Amino acid sequence: MKIKLKLDKITEKIIGVSIDIHRELGPGLLESTYESCLVYGLMETGLKVEQQKPLPVVYKGVKLDCGYRLDLLVEEEVIVELKSVEKILPIHKAQLLSYLKLSGCKVGLLINFNVELLKSGIQRIVNDYPDYKRANKEQNNY
Repeated sequence: MKIKLKLDKITEKIIGVSIDIHRELGPGLLESTYESCLVYGLMETGLKVEQQKPLPVVYKGVKLDCGYRLDLLVEEEVIVELKSVEKILPIHKAQLLSYLKLSGCKVGLLINFNVELLKSGIQRIVNDYPDYKRANKEQNNY
């Protein structure tokens, strides 16, 4: 439960800073602009942020550099994948889920800044998130 609270606090800060950026700059800018602003804003809140962090693939026990890069890795636990596109596609979600699996991280945020209201551009993707399976079972009455 402790890790869940920690991850929730980190994602809340990321979302808060993202909303502030979107309110000030609005939609329509390049992804790299939002990325730079988000790095700056998150570091101002005291969070550790790694930008364009390489993500190797381990295949048959060998670590291979395949050119994958995480837009942001926050506090070594939350992956942030940024977009500035007309619409989030299933492949964007699949990409973030693959990054979560490859990195061992449990939660990621997919944030599309090219929307009128940022709340509609944020999606939380989880991989083996604490209490996630149990909460879904209870919710769906399995």
